[in-house]
Amino acid sequence: MTVLCTVPSCLWRLSLACGVDVGFTGRLGSLYRGTPITVYVLILSAVSQAAACLTLGLVKPWGERIPRWAPWMGGRRIPPSVVVIPAAGGAAAVMALCAAVSLVPGGPLDNPDFPHGAAGVVMDICYAPLLAWGPLVAALTIAYARRHRVE
Repeated sequence: MTVLCTVPSCLWRLSLACGVDVGFTGRLGSLYRGTPITVYVLILSAVSQAAACLTLGLVKPWGERIPRWAPWMGGRRIPPSVVVIPAAGGAAAVMALCAAVSLVPGGPLDNPDFPHGAAGVVMDICYAPLLAWGPLVAALTIAYARRHRVE
């Protein structure tokens, strides 16, 4: 489920990178065109999807033991703290970022150049699952820590 939380926002960003008019106007409209933003959007989408895929390690065997096919370290046990600390930090960071973006008055969502109307609704629908991503990762991290008795 955690992997699916990032897919809609990735698709929305990729449509932006492909030149689809997603509703930005004014200064933001001109900012969100061109090669630099396309590169940024592609990297952000790849990194967020990779991070989401890594959360599968909290429930799959490869989160406990390095796969045998991995060179030099294959088959070795992964210390639980190596999994729990980054996962907890990632969950906290995602929740803090979502809170900062959505709750801070005068924040980016209050910008008049942001998508409004139908484009704004589409953007909101695509980004809404990210609100669940942090708490889901936190719950999986707690379950992983309990299973592996991290103290």
